[in-house]
Amino acid sequence: MDLFEYQARDLFEAYGVPVLQGIVADTPEEVEAAAAKIGGTVVVKAQVKAGGRGKAGGVKVAHTPADAKAVSVDILNLTIKGHKVNRVMVAQGAAIDKEYYFSVLLDRSNRTFLSLCSVEGGMEIEQLAEERPDALAKIAIDAISGIDLAKALEIAKAGGFDDEIAAKVAPVFVKLYEVFVKEDATLVEVNPLILSKDGEIIALDGKVSLDDNAEFRHERENLERDQLDPLEAKAKESDLNYVKLDGSVGIIGNGAGLVMSTLDVVAYAGERHGGVKPANFLDIGGGASAEVMAAGLDVILGDPQVKSVFVNVFGGITACDAVANGIVGALAKLGSSATKPLVVRLDGNNVVEGRKILADANHPLVTVVDTMDEAADKAAELANR
Repeated sequence: MDLFEYQARDLFEAYGVPVLQGIVADTPEEVEAAAAKIGGTVVVKAQVKAGGRGKAGGVKVAHTPADAKAVSVDILNLTIKGHKVNRVMVAQGAAIDKEYYFSVLLDRSNRTFLSLCSVEGGMEIEQLAEERPDALAKIAIDAISGIDLAKALEIAKAGGFDDEIAAKVAPVFVKLYEVFVKEDATLVEVNPLILSKDGEIIALDGKVSLDDNAEFRHERENLERDQLDPLEAKAKESDLNYVKLDGSVGIIGNGAGLVMSTLDVVAYAGERHGGVKPANFLDIGGGASAEVMAAGLDVILGDPQVKSVFVNVFGGITACDAVANGIVGALAKLGSSATKPLVVRLDGNNVVEGRKILADANHPLVTVVDTMDEAADKAAELANR
C-alpha cells in the first residue's frame, strides 16, 4: 500500500522525524481555514499517488489564506497522470537552504535492504541516477544490524555530506530506518530532506510504501483508504491486481510477468501510433472466469482515458477455451456498458478451441489477433483513432 504524502508526514512525526506542520483539506474553504491556522506562507499540495505534481500545477505557494483558497480551486480540479485530485495538504512554508535525498528500500534482487543517499536532492531520483550516477550513493543494509548511528554516518559520507551536516542528518536517517522496520515498509523516501536557513534538518516530502502482506501485524485505521482512486477501489473490491497508469490502452493479462511484458510491447507499439501508452496494469491471475473477466473489464472500461483494451492471455492451468468463454460471458454481462474495442490475443493450452469460441460469438467489439506484437499494434492503432 502506497501512502499519500500527508500520511507519510504523519507517520514520520509519530517516530520523531522532524517535519513541518501539515493539514489535509478537501474543499477550498477547508484550505483557507488550514492556511489561517498554520499562518504565514503555506504550500498547497495535491494528494495523489503520482509523481510530477509540481510540473502538473499540483503544488502552489500561497502567502495568505485567501491566496491558498484561490489556488486550491485550480488544484482540486486537476487530474494528474490519470489521478483526480480530491484532497490537498496545506503545508507550512519552509526557508530552504539546501536539498538532500535519502531512502531505504527492499532490494529484492539481492535479498536485503538498500539505502540511497545524495547531497543533491529535490530532483527526480531516476533523473539523478541516469544523469549523474556518481552523485547517488548506494549502500547495502544488513537486515540484522540495520542502520545505527555509525551506519548512518557512513551513508551520509558516501552521499557526499561534509562532517558537520553528516552529524545532523545521521540521527534522522536512524529514525527513518525505524519507520521502515517497525511499519513493515518496502520503501521510505524523503525527497527533499532539507537544511533550513535556520540550520534545521527537515523531512519536507515523504513517500512510504507498506507491505500488504504484513498488515495483520498493524492497526492502520489512521491510514484510511477512502482516498483511493475510484477505479483502484473498485478493483480492490474484486480482489484484482490493478494499478492505474496514464495512458489510453487498457491492459488485461494473466500473470504479472505477462502483464509487464504487455505494457512494454504496447508502449513500443504506441510510438508508431501517436505516442499512445498503457492505461493500467491488471493481472487477473489464473482464473479467467466470466465473473473475473467481467470485473476486470468493468474497471478498465470505467476509465474515461481508455480508448481500446488489449486482453493478452496465455492458457496454462486455465485453458484458452475457458478464457474465451469468460470474455464472451463478460461482454454479455456488461451489455451496453461495453463500448470500447477489445483486441484479444490467446495462446497456449486449447488455443484453437478458444479462438473458435470468439469467432463463433462474432462480437462487434472483439478483434482476435494471433501474436502479441501484432495485437499490441492493433490496440495502439484503435486507441489513436
